[in-house]
Amino acid sequence: MSTTITAQPGTPFIDVTREVAASPEKVLRAYTDPDLIVRWLGPHGMEMELLELDARSGGGYHYVHRDERGEYRFRGVYHTVSAERIIQTFEFEGAPGDVCLETIAFTGLGDGRTRIDGHSVFPSVEARDAAVESGMEAGIVDSYERLDTLLEKDA
Repeated sequence: MSTTITAQPGTPFIDVTREVAASPEKVLRAYTDPDLIVRWLGPHGMEMELLELDARSGGGYHYVHRDERGEYRFRGVYHTVSAERIIQTFEFEGAPGDVCLETIAFTGLGDGRTRIDGHSVFPSVEARDAAVESGMEAGIVDSYERLDTLLEKDA
């Protein structure tokens, strides 16, 4: 399955779409269960340490990805966690203050499949461009490949 990432020039937005072979309930669980999220979120070859995960409206998260080059810390606050969507902030601690607002929607396709639609709003076009240039596309694609593997096995 392919991942579509759209970052229109001159806008502070990134849109990501991916279809997965699992129900919306299983996909939501993969996004909110601490035992599952560490198994798929992040690029291949990175170790993830979950420092905090309180996946409920008003909760938060904080995690670290590590590889031989160093560590990369991320954090955010959940504004909405429901069966249909997650609305959260997302901040890479290496770019403090460039907090984006993300909406991740889960749409059941009626055949045991789910479409995941992510929409990220950055504080500026420059912040969005820096995220794109950081190699985030590879991290997103890798994460969704790992999510597919997880969902096939046991989510």
